[in-house]
Amino acid sequence: MKIHEYQGKQILKKFGVSVPRGIHCISVDAAVKAAEALGGNVWVVKAQIHAGGRGKGGGVKVAKSLEQVREYANQILGMQLITHQTGPEGQKVRNLLVEEGADIKHEYYVAALTDRATQSVAMMASSEGGMDIEEVAHKTPEKIIKVFINPLVGMTDEQARTLVDGIGIPEGSKAQAIDTLKKLYACYMETDASLAEINPLILEGNGNIKALDAKFNFDSNALYRQEEIVAMRDLDEEDADEVEASQFDLAYISLDGNIGCLVNGAGLAMATMDTIKLFGAEPANFLDVGGGATTEKVTEAFKIMLKNTKVKGILVNIFGGIMKCDTIAEGVVAAAKVTHLSVPLVVRMKGTNEDLGKKILKDSGLPIISADSMAEAATKIVAAVK
Repeated sequence: MKIHEYQGKQILKKFGVSVPRGIHCISVDAAVKAAEALGGNVWVVKAQIHAGGRGKGGGVKVAKSLEQVREYANQILGMQLITHQTGPEGQKVRNLLVEEGADIKHEYYVAALTDRATQSVAMMASSEGGMDIEEVAHKTPEKIIKVFINPLVGMTDEQARTLVDGIGIPEGSKAQAIDTLKKLYACYMETDASLAEINPLILEGNGNIKALDAKFNFDSNALYRQEEIVAMRDLDEEDADEVEASQFDLAYISLDGNIGCLVNGAGLAMATMDTIKLFGAEPANFLDVGGGATTEKVTEAFKIMLKNTKVKGILVNIFGGIMKCDTIAEGVVAAAKVTHLSVPLVVRMKGTNEDLGKKILKDSGLPIISADSMAEAATKIVAAVK
C-alpha cells in the first residue's frame, strides 16, 4: 500500500525526523490560505499523487508571491500529471501540499527497504539526491552506499556513521544526520514499511538536516496491525478494478493484453501468463482466486475481467488441491450465465474432483472449450481470439 508525501511526512515527524512545515489542501483557495498561514515569502506547491517524477512532470512549483501560489495551485489541481511512473495516461491530481520554502545547500538520498537475499534491511544513501537519483543508480551505482541491518539488532551508530561519512555530510551536521537515519530505520520497522525513502534529504544553510520529500510503501500482509496507516489509504489513487477485486479477496492486476486469465495460485497464474505469451498472445490480467473460491467470487472475477473492453477471450486454469475442480466449474458456469459471456472461454482443470468438474462444464450446455494441458489451453485460446 502507498500513501501521499504529506502523509509520509506526518509519519516521519511522529518519529522525530525534521520536515518542512506544510499544509494539505484540496482546493485553490485552501492553498492560498495555507501559504498565508505558513508565512514567509517563498512557498512550494506540490502535486500529491502516488508516483515519482512529479517535479519533471510539472507537478512541483516554487511560488514567490501569494498570486503565484494561486496560479500554480490552479494549474496543478485537477491536471492529468504524466510522469515516468504513471504511464502515458497520467494521474489526476486531487490533492496539494503547500510548504514553506527551504534553504537548500545540498541534496542527499536515503532509503530503507527489505533485502530478501540477505534477510535484512538495506539502508541506502547517496550524495547525489534529487530528481536524477534513478539516473545515478543506473550510470554511477558506486555513488550509492549500502549497509545491511540485522532486524534483531537494529541499526547501530557505526552503520549510520558509515552512510553519513560515505555521502560527505559536513562534520557539524553529522550527529543530526546519524540521528535522522536511525529514526528513519525505526519508522520503517514500526510501521511495517517495505520502502521508506527520503529524496531529497537536505542540508540547509544553517546546517540542519531535513526531509524534503517522503515516499512510503507498506507490506499489505501487515496492514491488519497498522490501523493508522490503513486510514491513510487513498482509493482514488488505485486502479478501481483492483480495489473492487480486493473486496472479494481476489488478487487482480490489470495488464495490456486481450486474454483474461482466471487461475488458482499465484505461481500457476504467472506460469499461465508466460504460456500465453509463449504461444503468441498477451494476458489481459493477473487474477488469482486463491484456495477459497466460491461461486460468488468466480462470478465477480468474470465481471471484473469483462469490464476490460480489450478482453477477447478468457482462459481458466485450475489445479485442484484445496480448491476443488467442481467448485470452480460451478462458479464458471454460473458466471458465464450471469455475465452473458460472449467471448471464447477455454477451461483447463486438473486435480481434486477433476472428472466431476469436467462433467459440470460439459452438461452446462455452454460453448466451453476444454483443454487437458497448459500448452493445449494456450493454443486453443490464442486461436479463438484471432
